[in-house]
Amino acid sequence: MSETLTAIIMLAGALLVLIGALGAVRMPDLLLRMHATTKAGALGTGMIAIAAAIYFVDTAVTVRALAIVAFVILTAPVAAHMIGRAGYFTGAPLWDRTLKDELRQRLDRHGHYLHSGLEDTDDTPRGDRDSQ
Repeated sequence: MSETLTAIIMLAGALLVLIGALGAVRMPDLLLRMHATTKAGALGTGMIAIAAAIYFVDTAVTVRALAIVAFVILTAPVAAHMIGRAGYFTGAPLWDRTLKDELRQRLDRHGHYLHSGLEDTDDTPRGDRDSQ
């Protein structure tokens, strides 16, 4: 019974990794490719590690598999965010059918600084303004 469960989870994880790889090839721009590979890759890798923990009924393997799952789930979104941010800042072209680009008006391309839109409009430093 556990071998069947292991095989099902392993195949599902492999299928998710395959879908992520296809997304990396088929998606039209960097941000969509990053999204497809991160979501499917993290879940697929986690399922494969859990299948290994179920198959090898050993505490050491289970602890390692859970550590792999935790590491991938915690680091994949951060890495994807950093890749997307770097790609956007360096001017990677967006898909021509992208409907919304909320950062375009707020990005200072020279200093790589994002304005929130809540900044003060005058040039008086905040400390000087409070004393007036």
